[in-house]
Amino acid sequence: MARVNENFLKLKAGYLFPEIGRRLCFFQAENPGKKVISLGIGDVTEPLPPAITEAMKRAVDDLSAEATFHGYGPERGYDFLIEAVIENDFNRRGVKLEPDEVFISDGAKCDTGNIQELFGLDNVVAVTDPVYPVYIDTNIMAGRAGKAGKNGRYDKIIYLPWKAENGFVPELPKKPVDIIYLCFPNNPTGAVANKGQLKRWVDYALTNSSVILFDAAYEAFITDPDIPHSIYEIAGANEVAIEFRSFSKSAGFTGVRCAYTVVPKQLKAYTKDDKGVEINPLWQRRHSTKFNGASYISQAGAVAVYSPEGREQTRKVIDIYMSNARLIRESLSKLGYKVYGGVNAPYIWVKTPEGINSWEFFDLLLAKANVVGTPGSGFGPAGEGYFRLSAFARPADVKEAMERMAHGI
Repeated sequence: MARVNENFLKLKAGYLFPEIGRRLCFFQAENPGKKVISLGIGDVTEPLPPAITEAMKRAVDDLSAEATFHGYGPERGYDFLIEAVIENDFNRRGVKLEPDEVFISDGAKCDTGNIQELFGLDNVVAVTDPVYPVYIDTNIMAGRAGKAGKNGRYDKIIYLPWKAENGFVPELPKKPVDIIYLCFPNNPTGAVANKGQLKRWVDYALTNSSVILFDAAYEAFITDPDIPHSIYEIAGANEVAIEFRSFSKSAGFTGVRCAYTVVPKQLKAYTKDDKGVEINPLWQRRHSTKFNGASYISQAGAVAVYSPEGREQTRKVIDIYMSNARLIRESLSKLGYKVYGGVNAPYIWVKTPEGINSWEFFDLLLAKANVVGTPGSGFGPAGEGYFRLSAFARPADVKEAMERMAHGI
């Protein structure tokens, strides 16, 4: 008799974004003539920059000729992309990496979900609350989360609530934890952490032999020169942190799929008899066993991001999204909303009106303004009473959405 993995039965009824899609489909079926503007899911809307598409076209041509054809590539990624990543994303910020510490993949979401396979089920996991759902759900699937309580939290997970009064930077755990998920710039709150704040986390991990899983998928949107782009800008982080990066939002690769993960050789986890084990070769083993590598075409497009033309063109696209974020932030502030984020991140975190919860505000915004956002409660119990708006939209649509909201909901 085949047995189901009963941990999957502990998941909440539906993943956040499919539920948004379900409600949106119902509304559109009931209101076929109304234009709905989506500021919900963080999917890009601007087309790929020309430097990237031209590079991908050349890669297609390579595959059509015998002399330049590529079959299976190296699972960890082509050297041409790994070298560009190290030089441009790290060396220029004073961070030194070796080529075999960088692993090219098809998405940061995949990597942040899969990385937990390397760690035992008895590890104590800490997450911020609100949190990107993948961090929680993959640990539930693995059997590391325990049971869900009435408050929506799982009893074996340590939750670190964000608070508006401290700029949505969570406090350190009150007791030792083994694995810590951090995301800066943050999804969903748009918060960032300065070097001093990140140093506290690195020092905590060094003291407690913890591992930080650092999601830096939105680092390209940082505008403040004093905000670090990588956790490895903090001394000692290469001993305790794994960093995840993505081309999805910075270069429009949500449909192309290319990302990378950095696993330093100094990073160790421990056996039950306290023997240190390097994580890098374990991730290499897992990576090569379960993944055949990102496509040659997508990696050729990714390396073009670092060309002079690619840098200029992707910067213009990022500027479009950050202009959208500024318009949303300023417009809602003028309307009297309490607004956070949108300065160093493409997400705006909005306090819902008094007496209206997150899903009620979703339904109200959809019905009255025909605008879609993301209920904060979908990111965790501490997200209740908040709402996330995404700057990944066409500027004309953002302008119209703000005008609709100005007319009252």
